[in-house]
Amino acid sequence: ALFARMMASHVCRTLCGRALIKLQIVENYFLRCVTPLYTVHRQKSSVQFLERPELPKLAYQRLKGKNPGVVFLPGFASDMNSEKAVALEDFCKSLGHSFVRFDYTGRGMSEGVFEECTVGKWKKDVLSVLDDLTDGPQILVGSSFGGWLMFLAALARPEKIAALVGVAAAVDHFVSTFKQLPVEVKKEIEEKGEWKITMKHNKESVYTVPYHAVKEAENHCILSSPVPVTCPIRLIHGMKDEDVPWHVSLQVADCVLSTDVDVILRKHGQHRLTEKEDIKLLTYTVDDLIDKLTTLG
Repeated sequence: ALFARMMASHVCRTLCGRALIKLQIVENYFLRCVTPLYTVHRQKSSVQFLERPELPKLAYQRLKGKNPGVVFLPGFASDMNSEKAVALEDFCKSLGHSFVRFDYTGRGMSEGVFEECTVGKWKKDVLSVLDDLTDGPQILVGSSFGGWLMFLAALARPEKIAALVGVAAAVDHFVSTFKQLPVEVKKEIEEKGEWKITMKHNKESVYTVPYHAVKEAENHCILSSPVPVTCPIRLIHGMKDEDVPWHVSLQVADCVLSTDVDVILRKHGQHRLTEKEDIKLLTYTVDDLIDKLTTLG
């Protein structure tokens, strides 16, 4: 595949736990010199709503097409209209593959109250999308918090998952970050019943997370033992990420049972990875997986 050939001269292999991980440290010039693989087409998909008995409606946009399909899972403070989501939809449209992007409960155009949401509730959102809006094998692309949810979905619906692509995947991150806080700070959060989080990539936004949601998240942590996910996995991470350290992707790669795991590091990449070269890398990665899966199929 083009992506593999492009990176071949800049790859070092490291044996890490159960998986052979390719550490690809990507400089900007690598991506600048490559002609884009696709022509951007503007969106023609429209917002629809997935109705669920006794659960909030989920807003989504869907393109029908070939398999494997692609499903985008946004980050904690994002929605389905992010640059990465729109770029992937345009890319899938150019290839004729199916694509779904959606808003979690309490985010974007979906129903529900954000402050009442938990990891477990958003996991149910992802499973609803997989069960009701997709057919056949899917490539899940999870950004930040969405990277955690995609692994939870892969554990719950292994038969639906063809591959996983994490972008600054924040697996277990709420819980691990909370545990690193000073004892007095954790006690204060417990007493107040809420935790105010400021994202370092966007210090103007402060998000209030109920303490009960932090405790609930502990039920969904997966990195304390081997993770029985065996599909191909690609983990893209910026080495300048101040919100989710790139070492988290190495930890994830070490824990999963899959032997087809690539960790791709953007040397100057920030948390959101929305620069032009970042988006190119993401689409190349998805394209390479589609090519691989189609060939194997």
